[in-house]
Amino acid sequence: MHFIVAIVGMTGSGKSTAAECLVDRGWRHIRFGQVTIDRLREEGREVNPENEKEMRERLRRDHGMGAFATLSLPAIEEGLKQGHVVIDGLYSWSEHKILKEAYGDRVHVVAVASAPKIRYARLENRVHDARTDPHFRMRPLTANEARMRDHAEIENIEKGGPIAMADFTVVNESASQDMIDAVLAYADRVTSP
Repeated sequence: MHFIVAIVGMTGSGKSTAAECLVDRGWRHIRFGQVTIDRLREEGREVNPENEKEMRERLRRDHGMGAFATLSLPAIEEGLKQGHVVIDGLYSWSEHKILKEAYGDRVHVVAVASAPKIRYARLENRVHDARTDPHFRMRPLTANEARMRDHAEIENIEKGGPIAMADFTVVNESASQDMIDAVLAYADRVTSP
């Protein structure tokens, strides 16, 4: 049986790094935020924080608070046919409920936590290179942009629920290898027979 590990956390906490360590082990990768990027590109719009926020909110208006889980279910199903799946960026409580309803105990939620000051410094120091990151997974934000995104996600999209109800939480405030080791150990525990 194949399992799903859904990574949750605030922007800059290390979600993509946590997901990548499972991808490196052969897990299928689903990034909920990619739906936003893809829709912006389909409409010929620039990928930037303002347009992303507007698109995320529009998708939730059109499809409900569980929009990204609902829109990603076909990709998740396809991924599970091939192996374990890691979801990068589960955001809302509604998305959490949709996944739990669809997959039950096969879904394990891992929260990656870091203090805002640490996350904002990481985000300000990021450099985006479209050649190595064409899907805009690791783009920089100013501290103000990150703070505004935090507030919008907490106030508007139920982001706290999945973090509070995670099956496993890892603090990522020192060496990222410590966080990676913890995520891999947890994944080994939940997928071992």
